[in-house]
Amino acid sequence: MDSAPKKTATSKPASKTAAAASSPVKPKSAAQQALDKLGLRTPMDLALHVPMRYEDETTVTRLQDAPVGESVQIEGVVTRCEVGFKPRRQLVVHLQEDDETHEANGTRAICTLRFFSFYPSHQKALAVGQRVRVRGDLKGGFFGYEMVHPTIKQADAALAVSLTPVYHSTAGLPQAYVRKAVASGLQRADLSETLPSSGLQALHHLGLPAQWTLRASLELLHHPPPDVSLQALEDKAHPAWLRLKAEELLAQQLSQLQARAERASMQAPDFSIAAQVPWSAELLQALPFSLTAAQSRVTQEIGQDMSGNSPMHRLLQGDVGSGKTVVAALAACVAMQAGWQCALMAPTEILAQQHFVKMLQWLKPLLERHGKTVAWLTGSQKKKERAAMLEAVASGQAALVVGTHALIQDSVVFSQLGLVVIDEQHRFGVAQRLSLRHKLTQTKAGVQLSPHLLMMTATPIPRTLAMSYYADLDVSTIDELPPGRTPIVTRVVPSAKREELVERIREQVEQGRQVYWVCPLIEESEALDLRHATQAHQELCEALDTGLIGTELNELEKPHIPLVGLMHGKLPPVQKQAVMQGFVDGVTRVLVSTTVIEVGVDVPNASLMVIEHAERFGLSQLHQLRGRVGRGAAASACVLLYEPPLGQVARARLRAMQQTNDGFELSRIDLELRGPGEFLGARQSGAALLRFAELGVDDDVLVWAAAQATDLLANNPAAAQRHMTRWMGGKVDYLTA
Repeated sequence: MDSAPKKTATSKPASKTAAAASSPVKPKSAAQQALDKLGLRTPMDLALHVPMRYEDETTVTRLQDAPVGESVQIEGVVTRCEVGFKPRRQLVVHLQEDDETHEANGTRAICTLRFFSFYPSHQKALAVGQRVRVRGDLKGGFFGYEMVHPTIKQADAALAVSLTPVYHSTAGLPQAYVRKAVASGLQRADLSETLPSSGLQALHHLGLPAQWTLRASLELLHHPPPDVSLQALEDKAHPAWLRLKAEELLAQQLSQLQARAERASMQAPDFSIAAQVPWSAELLQALPFSLTAAQSRVTQEIGQDMSGNSPMHRLLQGDVGSGKTVVAALAACVAMQAGWQCALMAPTEILAQQHFVKMLQWLKPLLERHGKTVAWLTGSQKKKERAAMLEAVASGQAALVVGTHALIQDSVVFSQLGLVVIDEQHRFGVAQRLSLRHKLTQTKAGVQLSPHLLMMTATPIPRTLAMSYYADLDVSTIDELPPGRTPIVTRVVPSAKREELVERIREQVEQGRQVYWVCPLIEESEALDLRHATQAHQELCEALDTGLIGTELNELEKPHIPLVGLMHGKLPPVQKQAVMQGFVDGVTRVLVSTTVIEVGVDVPNASLMVIEHAERFGLSQLHQLRGRVGRGAAASACVLLYEPPLGQVARARLRAMQQTNDGFELSRIDLELRGPGEFLGARQSGAALLRFAELGVDDDVLVWAAAQATDLLANNPAAAQRHMTRWMGGKVDYLTA
């Protein structure tokens, strides 16, 4: 008797379903993986992947009419195809035109095609007697016309009806595949209108005709007709480009406003407290200096923010040495007096230590009177010290916590974090800033509290940049320097005068002054022939020791602290601290360093800054470095030592440094030279938000977008959300940091 179960009508489909459920997902092809690598995952991603340039395959040009040095398309018959070996292995092809003009003259023009990388398929397609159409850069010379690695098509193939797009691609992703994927994405993407009629009318006044819808604009940019102005396309001056710029800027403004609205709905710690003498007033009375008018103004702006129910989200900008740290200390007083903790995070241990020393000096007496302390957290701490600090933070004993990225580690638990201060905020990624804000775990009426956030930067933000990338922030500006700052004279000097410069350093040291010597690298690089910090340190040691033997300076030296110090990122933390302390104490007279001393170092006796290979530094970085001198009464100078010849951008940077000490003007120039993507650094974790619009060029469109965003969010939030999703995707999340 057969015991096997009988097959039923329903058993077969069920088994198929089970098999389908258990079958593995089909892996993506190499081309699909390459598309993912470029961020081209959705139809809209593909539709917005506009060409970087175009090729004209709509016409065939005769050789006698073809412009040498440009890309052209010609047609002819192969009369020779053979592999040569001199000067290297190559496929050499002779293509002969056969039009009536040449027949009438009894002559035929010939173009030599060369392929240094070829396959049997090339030889088959270019066999003698084949009539083909080729496109490439036409070269001319003594031996006649020539093309290297042109594209090949059969001559009977139909001519293109529009300019051929050339897209940004990557390894393993042929242009043909990208073109097909983009065409499919453009067809499938939702390009329905999201702009209100009033917004479209306002765009018309900016020069955008009504027919240029988003779909029409993208269709033209992907497949422009032969008669379109290539210059207008390349310069982004065509109306189709204006439509894309407007849509992109509107999406950016909408996301900024939405982020601001979301934060306004959050609950903040309550800093209101009845006190006869505020801690901030006690600190001001104890300080050995008075605040400038600008410092007083921004302190008041920050105080107003922290008195509200919504969390502060403010950027404090000020030039090098404008006094941002004391403003942060006053804000910390407000939080700590209300019983909350303040965390101050800096990007480097040196900068964090500088803040710690200053905060300890200013706030320790005040905190001790109220039974509180200041904690210090870095990755290099010994286990016992770190454990003690973690305990002080968790118990609330430490009202102020200063440190580096170590503050965001899981082991750091705050009792109640009320204020987060992030210095040099552009050096931190979005995830790092969010991690610190999430250290506040308290709730209020069932709503998660969010700490007040104060970000500081010594790189002033130009107005158009603040309008676009920082529209979600409130910005406070310290636009004056404290009295007593010595003007810094900047000189641009070629490397050939290096020896004269070393002699100048010797004079400064003998007069009791101190000197910075900054190098861009600490190791040899085959790619960049740069003198590294260790070599510069050795040379300065040799030059200065010879002239200083037997002088009183050697008597001042401590055995473990040299006259010429060396500071770089690979030194152990303890050694870094010893070197830096030796310079602060005045025992080390010359500090050779990489850019770890860019911010935070305050040595009033340092009067000379030498920046080696200055042409390799960014303008903002040069200004930050220069700000390390001029902090005392002595005349100060900054020498920009460069290696000729200079490129155009490097020359513009050094000229700007020589002409002005104004950080705001330098930021404007820096934005022009580098563009917003590089200028902003980690604001978007390396991904520039603006792909099409250009700040400084499209400012009128930016003003339009700012006005339209407010109207669209208020009157049609669904359309606003659809517009943001279309353009921003997941990048909206960065705004919450």
